[in-house]
Amino acid sequence: MDNDPKRFVRVPRDFESLRSTIIERKASMPKRLAQVAAFALSHPDEIAFGTTASIAAASDVQPSTLVRLAHHLGYEGFSDLQSIFRERLRDRTLSYEERLATLEQSGGAGEDANLLSGFIAAATQSINRMAATVGTETFTRAVDILAAADTIYLIAKRRSYPLTAHMTYAFSKLGIRHQIVASPNGVDPEMVQFATPKDAAIAASFSPYAADSLSQAEGLADRGVPVVAITDSAFSPLAACAACWFEVAEADFAGFRSLSASMALAMALPVAIAERRRKFHHPKTSKEKME
Repeated sequence: MDNDPKRFVRVPRDFESLRSTIIERKASMPKRLAQVAAFALSHPDEIAFGTTASIAAASDVQPSTLVRLAHHLGYEGFSDLQSIFRERLRDRTLSYEERLATLEQSGGAGEDANLLSGFIAAATQSINRMAATVGTETFTRAVDILAAADTIYLIAKRRSYPLTAHMTYAFSKLGIRHQIVASPNGVDPEMVQFATPKDAAIAASFSPYAADSLSQAEGLADRGVPVVAITDSAFSPLAACAACWFEVAEADFAGFRSLSASMALAMALPVAIAERRRKFHHPKTSKEKME
């Protein structure tokens, strides 16, 4: 076992407490332990279902690393740690079964109704989770950064792209200078080269992270351009390079992840930025332009 005195604090016995503990201690974890801890938070269902061998292979570590992580966090062994992930999954499954039972009792238990209910449930869970985890201080800090920018660069690929597509619409209606980094002719790297420390960027990416989004956000941060990130874990590469970041863990249904919480954030940020500028810099900018 690791001779870490932090082992002797209270051992987390629910998933949210475990997640908070990992985030608090990630900076002091050895590299391999941090690697598998990041994998665990990003793929909790795989930890719940998998064997030691399969999880180790998926997270690219030795099976013994899983045991070391468990001991590092104060658990008796990996199976003890894994029980937290299984309990989380059991709670979620029971909740979903209860919703299906309600549908059946109401006479709406057809396949279409179940499918729609599943996606609505995932969206609701995502929104509720973000409401409980995203602090007002983080939101205010992000608005501070973005409202002061000359130009706001918008970076997102694949399933994250709808977030920046909506923000492009909102910023255009609100009269806020921006640049979406999504060129059809492949000149995205050249586009971000125009950014200066007087600008800012919003970058969104979720596991598995888009390589182009990461490289562009990291390049901007290296040049002193503040990045506001929307991502899914404290271990996300985006969080590491961001001046401010939001952790948005979207729920999924049948393997399809919701985008509801992220979209709520993408809708709130432009309006908040416009209101900040209206009050302090640009009196003619108003959320009324969005109507």
